[in-house]
Amino acid sequence: MADESIKSPFYEPALASGGTFVEEGGWFWGEGFGDQDAEYRGVREDLGVWDVSPLNKWEFTGKDALAAAQRIHSNNILGLAVGQVRYGCSLDADGMVIDDGTVYRRREDSLWVMTGAADMMEYFTEATEGLDVGITSVTQQMPHVGIQGPRSREALAALCPADIANLGYFRFLPDETTVGGVPCIVSRTGFGGEMGYELFVRPEHAADLWAVVVDQMKAQPFGTGVLECLRAEAGLIVLDYDYEAGQRTPYDLSLDKMVALDKVEFLGADALRPVAANPPRRMKTLVLEGDEVPEYGAEVTRDGEVVGVLTTPAASPKFGVIGMAILETFTANDGDQVDVSVGEGTRTATVAPLGILDPEKKRPRGVA
Repeated sequence: MADESIKSPFYEPALASGGTFVEEGGWFWGEGFGDQDAEYRGVREDLGVWDVSPLNKWEFTGKDALAAAQRIHSNNILGLAVGQVRYGCSLDADGMVIDDGTVYRRREDSLWVMTGAADMMEYFTEATEGLDVGITSVTQQMPHVGIQGPRSREALAALCPADIANLGYFRFLPDETTVGGVPCIVSRTGFGGEMGYELFVRPEHAADLWAVVVDQMKAQPFGTGVLECLRAEAGLIVLDYDYEAGQRTPYDLSLDKMVALDKVEFLGADALRPVAANPPRRMKTLVLEGDEVPEYGAEVTRDGEVVGVLTTPAASPKFGVIGMAILETFTANDGDQVDVSVGEGTRTATVAPLGILDPEKKRPRGVA
């Protein structure tokens, strides 16, 4: 008999807010709250909140915790200050992406590693062999919500005694503060392409935190139903949707800036060096003609030849039908035209920057 899916500590308060749920990856994820247009507008125009508790969280502790995190991360983890977060990829020895995620340096000898996949322990253990590090799954001990939207800083600052106004992008407060009187860890990170924060809380305080965010901050709850559109606009990838573990290099996903080949050593670095100078594939946004949304994994062609794959399609209120796509480099220039399989035929699509909403990420940085 299969194990039952897990309900996060936010499940009941989200249900009371009108939430519906979908089972995926062993968890109940919030799917929606009855009005996707309102959920979309909440994030893009005001303030939205969603339960991100199923994101997998690992604690690395010990003398070699920093070195261990560096072995399994393509970005410069050795350069992390306490209270800093860095995004990048976990790679295999061939330089292929196993997962993508963030690393938080909480203490000199303690870090949190966030991953999409739950079955990472064997990989971590093998990759960090010989190092003095303890690795523990803390996913169920660290439920959290993401608050996203242009009002997020104002709303959070009004209820938190910490200096939220000066908390920088991809920085977090390593010690607990309070939000509306609820103890939690505050991080200026998020997943939606807007100014935002993540609030990590102990399970027993989750319901109280949800009440603070929804009732006092007046945040609009949203779920995975609208998230596909939000992340397609923002160019944010997800394992098993935009890539399969062990099948793509970071350059296929246009994550060049997250690969610190010239600064640190990590698993898979040597295999990436020949690829870095001339990546054969790039991830871009496609803007499609018409209003029919293609399937995930739709074939992308040019002059009848296959040149790529559409990973995440979406109907965007701002841009029409769009999709993230991995394309051969020769046809990945902004303005290039390709064809995408839709139904029994194809639709013409124009190549656009990845993260079409905000390619330079000015919005989450708070400079838009």
